[in-house]
Amino acid sequence: MQKETDYIRPDIVNNLRELFAERSKRSPDKVAYEYFSRKTKSWKQITWQACEQYIQQWAKALACESLIKGDRVAILARNSLEWIIFEQACFTCGLTVVPLYTEDRADNICYILNDAEVKCILIENKHQWDKLYPARHELESTERIITIEPVDADKHDTRIRFLDDWVKENHNDTQSCALSVSDLASIVYTSGTTGKSKGVMLSHGNILQNAWSGANSIAIYPDDHFLSFLPMSHMLERTVGYYIPVLSGAKVSFSRSIADLAEDFLSQNPSVLISVPRIFERVFLKVEQAIKEKGKLIQTLFNYAIKLAWNHFLFKQHKRNWSPAFVLLPLFDRLFFKQIRNKFGNNFRFAISGGAALEFHVAQLFISIGIIIAQGYGMTEYSPVVSVNRLDDNDPHSVGEPLPGVEVMIGDNDELLVKGKSTMLGYWKHPDATQNIIDRKGWLHTGDQAKIENNKIHITGRIKDIIVLSNGEKIPPSEIELAILQDPLFENVIVIGEKRPYLSALVIPNYELLNGTPSINHKLLKHIQDKMIDFPGYAKIHKIGICKDPWTIENGLLTPTMKPRRKFIIARNKALIDEIYSGH
Repeated sequence: MQKETDYIRPDIVNNLRELFAERSKRSPDKVAYEYFSRKTKSWKQITWQACEQYIQQWAKALACESLIKGDRVAILARNSLEWIIFEQACFTCGLTVVPLYTEDRADNICYILNDAEVKCILIENKHQWDKLYPARHELESTERIITIEPVDADKHDTRIRFLDDWVKENHNDTQSCALSVSDLASIVYTSGTTGKSKGVMLSHGNILQNAWSGANSIAIYPDDHFLSFLPMSHMLERTVGYYIPVLSGAKVSFSRSIADLAEDFLSQNPSVLISVPRIFERVFLKVEQAIKEKGKLIQTLFNYAIKLAWNHFLFKQHKRNWSPAFVLLPLFDRLFFKQIRNKFGNNFRFAISGGAALEFHVAQLFISIGIIIAQGYGMTEYSPVVSVNRLDDNDPHSVGEPLPGVEVMIGDNDELLVKGKSTMLGYWKHPDATQNIIDRKGWLHTGDQAKIENNKIHITGRIKDIIVLSNGEKIPPSEIELAILQDPLFENVIVIGEKRPYLSALVIPNYELLNGTPSINHKLLKHIQDKMIDFPGYAKIHKIGICKDPWTIENGLLTPTMKPRRKFIIARNKALIDEIYSGH
């Protein structure tokens, strides 16, 4: 019997607050969230109705803060029940939410707080306060700092309040602020790989429409169970891992940490995961290494099993004919696949992968063993999902079909252009930048190069990331970098060569795997060149430079979403680059 959905249609609610209130009416006694209590060291549950009661209490406390509709309020906390309740309380009061990355640098956090003129901020614990403390006097507009856990605050800083005390002592009666679909819900600051972050203004209608279109692309049922670990400051997790479960009535568990993710899978047994490719790539490399250690025979058998299972997947997708060899699959499942699949629990339906390109052979392995990954594409400026592969027509070579209501076309330089109701209102305080990315006809310019085949989008490169060699050859570095990162010897890499005679690479090696290895440079370059066999001759890597300093969020060389900040890495390693190209 086919399952039924319980979607809340966007035409019966005007904003994200009404969406949550409607869900609490429809499913009052159903479990909404599961979270790990550090006090009891056990998992706890809370119903939709109980969440709604907390939201109303917290909204009464917010009403005491002399905030008016449209004022900005920030959240600096890991994914948690408090994150959601606080945001919904803010929406009750008509406030605009500014999510912050917990691992972002203090200077960037302060920049965002001041740029958005944030009046109130919720932080998690002492770690977050210690980060903000040195710059506390620079927070010009911030009038209230609320801490989820008690902190030893500066006695002279009267802005700080412990959450429990703040809620108990402040309880002004308040009525929900009237919000329309066009009202500003959130300002989400992009990671800023080349400069200061820009605030993307998203309305309630932008996000509601995106959640609705996403849920109508891949069905989500009331008995689905999400495991939330991508930060909710990332719009992919926020829209797909938070608002879609509210819209559909699905349950969400908050993972304790990346380190605990494997255990949380087994204890929570989720059916849906929102992820970025790096998580799957790491598991893939571990599987690959484990199979190699078992010898050539097992490796050959495993590779054959994957190929056969992939063909069976294509058969189920009506893309190839049945084969008698498929009768071997139950044997291969017992030998190989089930052991890997069990690490995801026994209730897993599918994962959404976005935020960066997922290599085909990684997706192929997971899909073949029964862990379905649907790759999608999006950008914060579109709330964020533009396209996703459907489960019954899943092509990992592509990023899927556009969501319902999303128009796409290929513009100049093969640029992907997008139009629809989820297009941002614009960049906060940057009208010129808004005009540069949204043209007069309403097309959002993604900056990504693409082709469209059979209504599926294939991302082929990035316009701004093209390296032009001194001989005029134009090379997109992202594909080369993705290929290199498939080798476990490399933690991170960027390809360089702008206006130079040949390509080189700056690398951060995996020193654990290189322990005791002589001639490290030679070994790393050999591994890179082995990965470059299928690339044209002019795209070969000729030299490498091993960076002495790690690339971290703290030193400004990675964005909060762990993407290398190419411009800053090149500037930091100018002497190394000059040495690489010495004599040219």
